[in-house]
Amino acid sequence: MTFDESCIFCKIVRKQAPSSIIYEDETVIAFLDIRPLNMGHTLVIPKAHFVNIFDIPEELLSQIYRATKQVSLATKKATDSDGISIIQQNGKAAGQDIFHFHAHIVPRFEGQKLPLFSELKEVERAKLDAMAKKIKQNL
Repeated sequence: MTFDESCIFCKIVRKQAPSSIIYEDETVIAFLDIRPLNMGHTLVIPKAHFVNIFDIPEELLSQIYRATKQVSLATKKATDSDGISIIQQNGKAAGQDIFHFHAHIVPRFEGQKLPLFSELKEVERAKLDAMAKKIKQNL
């Protein structure tokens, strides 16, 4: 498996950085975003390091999106949201700021406008862990 020692997501995969994990299998891990657009905002990533959609193998991409669907269903139930946005950015020009492939699962509510990613604040680990537990109960 390929890792990048300077990548925060690779550190999360190796359990070298804290995270609130919701889902994990042999190739994919999902955890709450530390700067959520809404509580329940989850990142789904491959355990192996791939920069973006242009270099990730198609079979692994399918596994990531299978997990994304599972976690989206659980997140929608746990947050009682009206919908879910799936966001995936590729390259700096597209807004990607962590260069390890990832898909965002964002609970959405009627009439809500989302803030810019740059405006987001970190949430306390205890609050993230409590939300992770609630989502996991719905998997």
